[in-house]
Amino acid sequence: MEPTDKAARVAGFWYLSMVITGPFALIYVPSKLIVRGDAAATASRILEHQTMFRLAIAADLVNTVIFLGTALALYRLFLGVERIRAAQMLTLAAVSAGVGFLNTLNSLAALALFRGVEFLSVFEKPQREALGMLFVRLHSQGNTINELFWGLWLLPFGILVIKSGFIPKFIGVWLIVNCAAYVVLSFIGLFAAQYSGTAFLVAQPALLGELAIMLWLLIRGAKRRAAVPAAGLAASRRLA
Repeated sequence: MEPTDKAARVAGFWYLSMVITGPFALIYVPSKLIVRGDAAATASRILEHQTMFRLAIAADLVNTVIFLGTALALYRLFLGVERIRAAQMLTLAAVSAGVGFLNTLNSLAALALFRGVEFLSVFEKPQREALGMLFVRLHSQGNTINELFWGLWLLPFGILVIKSGFIPKFIGVWLIVNCAAYVVLSFIGLFAAQYSGTAFLVAQPALLGELAIMLWLLIRGAKRRAAVPAAGLAASRRLA
């Protein structure tokens, strides 16, 4: 197996690892435990299913580590294509990871408030629930902010794919469209949150760009085309 092909499959494996942890923490657990606009019901569900909530926090952290591993693997894969663009991709991914790690603190704060640990006894139960719900909302807003970086790192990534010569150009274009979709979703979440759900559904075809590159790297790898000798190329032209 060629070094480039091996690096591509390693990057694809890292990418695949996020398929379980990401949806579990970002979609499944919030849909089961968070009751929109009802702090008391949310607190009750989280306290009743603390293990699930803690697993979501752990999945958040693991997913961020995997994301960094994916970015590093892709940096190695595309370093020879364009060093500066690869560094831009890695830097934006690192910023996103930093936001993700910090955002996890909001979930930990919410859990502490809902549980009512000793030093929070000065607050009444409804006050703790309201504050806990605030941190739950802050975690959601943190993800909305991070959508900007989930998108921006795909721009240099898409350009590198287009320039690489060992991955189809249309996937690179798809990644750039994926980038634009995440950026738009981030701003919709900040300025018109009531439309976020609809916008997310509409954006699904664009958001499949990352799935496309993941599957390509895993299944097809990144085999460089063999160079055609000049004499052979001239002969093929004469025959044509």
